Amino acid sequence: VQLVESGGGLVQPGGSLRLSCAAFGLTFTDYHMMWYRQAPGKERELVATIDDFTHRVNYADSVKGRFTIWRDDVESTVYLQMNRLQLQDTAVYYCQARDSRAVRGAVYWGQGTQVNVSP
Repeated sequence: VQLVESGGGLVQPGGSLRLSCAAFGLTFTDYHMMWYRQAPGKERELVATIDDFTHRVNYADSVKGRFTIWRDDVESTVYLQMNRLQLQDTAVYYCQARDSRAVRGAVYWGQGTQVNVSP
C-alpha cells in the first residue's frame, strides 16, 4: 500500500493550494480518508475527513470555511483544497487511509507534503 501526496509549496497569506493524495495497493472505497498536519514543535492534528461510502465530511474548526476535502473513487485520490491560507497553516500535511470495515482496521500514511505560508 502506498499513499503519495503532492501539491505542497510556498504561498503567500490569502493564497490557495490544492493537495492530492493518490492511493495504490488498496481498495479505495473501503477506506475513510483523512488529512492531518503537523507544524514544527506541535503535535499532529486532524484537519479533515471524508467517509468511504457516504462521503460525509468533517473539518477542524480552524479550517472550516477555508478548506474543502473531496475524493475521486475512480482515481483513488483524495484532495484538499486550501483557500485563504494563513501563516498558522504552515505544516507538513499527511494523508491517512483508515479501513472502514473494522473497528481497528488497517491505517496507512503518506510521506507528507510541506506547505509554507509566508509573506
